[in-house]
Amino acid sequence: MLKEKFKSKIEPMCETIKALVKEHGDKVISEVTVKQIFGGMRGVKCLFCDTSNLDPMEGIRIRGYTIPELCEKLPKAEGGEQPLPEGVFYLLLIGELPTDEDVKEITEEWRKRSKLPDYLIKVLDSFPIDMHPMTQFSAGILTLQRDSIFAKKYREGIPKTEYWDPMYEDVMNLLAKLPALAAYIYRRTYKNNEQIEPDPTLDWGANFAHMMGVENPEYKELMRLYLVLHCDHESGNVSAHTTHLVGSALSDAYYSLSAGMNGLAGPLHGLANQEVIRWIMNMREKLGGGVPTKEQLKQFLWDTLNSGQVIPGYGHAVLRVTDPRFVAQREFALKHFPDDEIFQIVNMLYEVTPEILKQHGKAKSPWPNVDAASGCLQVHYGVKEYDFYTVLFGVSRAMGVLAQLIWSRALGLPIERPKSVTTEWIKSQVEQ
Repeated sequence: MLKEKFKSKIEPMCETIKALVKEHGDKVISEVTVKQIFGGMRGVKCLFCDTSNLDPMEGIRIRGYTIPELCEKLPKAEGGEQPLPEGVFYLLLIGELPTDEDVKEITEEWRKRSKLPDYLIKVLDSFPIDMHPMTQFSAGILTLQRDSIFAKKYREGIPKTEYWDPMYEDVMNLLAKLPALAAYIYRRTYKNNEQIEPDPTLDWGANFAHMMGVENPEYKELMRLYLVLHCDHESGNVSAHTTHLVGSALSDAYYSLSAGMNGLAGPLHGLANQEVIRWIMNMREKLGGGVPTKEQLKQFLWDTLNSGQVIPGYGHAVLRVTDPRFVAQREFALKHFPDDEIFQIVNMLYEVTPEILKQHGKAKSPWPNVDAASGCLQVHYGVKEYDFYTVLFGVSRAMGVLAQLIWSRALGLPIERPKSVTTEWIKSQVEQ
């Protein structure tokens, strides 16, 4: 059982942290510069996260495994080639690669918990049809808070050492429902509210694709890959940190994840995926449609940079190489639809943009990130509603931030409360 395996991991981890604090609690491991204080705390080492780690030269590692290793080692659906999201959740939570049976257990557990309550449907149906899908998604998650087991147990006076148990139950209930919630929003907003019943024979990712109404087997494979690639990104990004921060006040998983999704909805975070595909489509139109030549593309890129704008989908706060998540999506497209015109543009951008950004000289990282390719894959399979792309991102990212949330309660982490200082105090320090 997943829950029992997780329980067995708690005490050893608590002892490890307790020993580190006792023996090395006063050791300084980071310095904060004035630039970091005024620059969004970029690079300040003040959080810990064991579920994933971002290496500037290798990309994200999930529990030590690179993206190519995940794609190779995680269990796959029968006849499929892409890793199953249930497997990456097991890895995030337990820290070990799952077996096929471990994955099947999670698939079945989420299936049993997946039905959306009637009160949620009524709330969703009350929203304006043109409300942004991320607003509906965040509000839907928050609406489900009515059924929080953690909130109920906390009111009853549960011991602190047991907080992880109802948090685990809330997380499992929430993850089980997210694909159905997202698919309901998609069909309601874009498909005349013609809803599609879930298929109990499908895994979590494939069933999500089915409920959206995309029955192409390739898209089911893409959905599995997409949900794995976007699942976690350390704990310092906006969605992960917000989820942790709100949860540190002992808010339940629903309050915490809804807050995290509000952060993901920002243009500098998860909303970037839809901005990239909008930019590509706009560029294509301005260049006369079809696939532009490399020379046309290069000139457009220079015109964009010289006008003070950025090239969306390129650059990363930490990475100094091509994002392996971009590579995985590009390889999927090269195998399944290399002649797709939008993908050809994405591929051509990959060939010419890094060198132009190097010549321009202002980009610290001239390489594509995960957002550079994700939109064109969705468009190929008919999911052309760009505003929905961040919801897809949110369903995936929920696995990582909620796995972190269970661990936060298991370890008894305190409320997060950093100390702030005034500008005058900073001036007094640097003038000494």
